[in-house]
Amino acid sequence: MEEYILICEDSMEGILTGVYEAYQFKKENGIESHDRIHLAVREPDMQRLFTQYIHVQTDHEKAGKVTDTMVRQLGNETWYRISMAMVSCFEDKADAVYHTIVLGLRQRDRNITDRLQEDCVQRTFKCARAADNELCHLKQFLRFSELQNGMLYAKIDAKHHVLPFLMPHFADRLPADNFVIYDAETQTFGLHASFKKWYLIQGAAFDEEGIVYAEAEEVYRNLFRRFCDSIAIEARINPKLQMNMLPLRFRPNMVEF
Repeated sequence: MEEYILICEDSMEGILTGVYEAYQFKKENGIESHDRIHLAVREPDMQRLFTQYIHVQTDHEKAGKVTDTMVRQLGNETWYRISMAMVSCFEDKADAVYHTIVLGLRQRDRNITDRLQEDCVQRTFKCARAADNELCHLKQFLRFSELQNGMLYAKIDAKHHVLPFLMPHFADRLPADNFVIYDAETQTFGLHASFKKWYLIQGAAFDEEGIVYAEAEEVYRNLFRRFCDSIAIEARINPKLQMNMLPLRFRPNMVEF
């Protein structure tokens, strides 16, 4: 029996467009089950026999319709969990999210993401948990530095594309500040102007070596390092526990290290 794989853009809008097109494709072609349709965010290394590959163009209007339906029928909490799964770095996330949405809408289950006995839900949960854990870490470990022009700058190397969820957190806490968060992994900038809305820019040319920090920045960095050293209790230093609470991959962008 022939199967169909819809290849969509690796973004929330791309995956949601894929979900919309999958429903339309099933209806228009009289396919009896969603089990024969799958989503992917990239071309496979080897194509399978008896499988048709279809490319999906991202459409923000179609993605918005899926979003509205999910929020209305499945609730904000389920929408958040599925959103976190969509921004994760796992290759199977699109298909897991698609079949989780299908299951949730079919049964009108607002707690669909708790049904871990279902394979698609379990995969969605794995993706969402990984992205959400990184988001929580970055909220705690992000370090801003002041530039010569007074703007605050921070750099992250996130495994998952959590910057869209990180920006509102700091926009809420630093509403009066001009700041930028640069995700080196995806080459995406999160920009926030004082008392204005934040937005994202991707693919802009950026020379990190050209950054000029404020004169007092190094002074404050040294003070912060001295503070961290002074509060440490040498007899209770536990590197193993420290690595568990603060993974090594976050440290290159933290001034105290």
